[in-house]
Amino acid sequence: MSNESSPRPETDLPRDHRELVLKVIPMPADTNGNGDIFGGWVMAQVDLAGAVLPARYVRGRLATVAVNQFIFKQPVRVGDILSFFSHVTRLGNTSITVQVEVFAERFSAQGQYVKVTEASLTYVAIDVEGKPRPIPKDGLKIPGLMA
Repeated sequence: MSNESSPRPETDLPRDHRELVLKVIPMPADTNGNGDIFGGWVMAQVDLAGAVLPARYVRGRLATVAVNQFIFKQPVRVGDILSFFSHVTRLGNTSITVQVEVFAERFSAQGQYVKVTEASLTYVAIDVEGKPRPIPKDGLKIPGLMA
C-alpha cells in the first residue's frame, strides 16, 4: 500500500470481551517496495496473536489450519505501535476459531488509533504426532463466546 491512502477513520480501542494479546512496533527491515510494512509481516504477527487465546484452552500443541478471512484496511507504517486484540468466536471438538483486530497508533499521532487489519483464523489442537486431538472442556469458560 502506498502513502497515498483514503482518509483514516479514527477509532477507540476495544473495551469489551476482546483481549489485548500482542503489541509490536514494525521496523524499516519489515517494509515492502512501497515503503509500507510488508503484508506478509503483518500476517505473521496476526498468526502469533491469534494463537494466544487458543493456547490457553488447548493445553498442548496447536497448529494454524485456516485463515478464514484477512482484510488489510489501512497501510501499516514504520514506527506505528500495533495493538492486536483477539476473541474466540467458535469452539469445536478439536478446533478454535478466533477473530483478530489490529489497531495502529501512528507514530505522528500518538493516542489516536486506526483499525488497519482484521482476520479470522482457525487453530487445531494436535498430539505429538501432529494429529488432531480433543480440546479439554473441563471448567472451560470463554468470555464473549458466541454459540
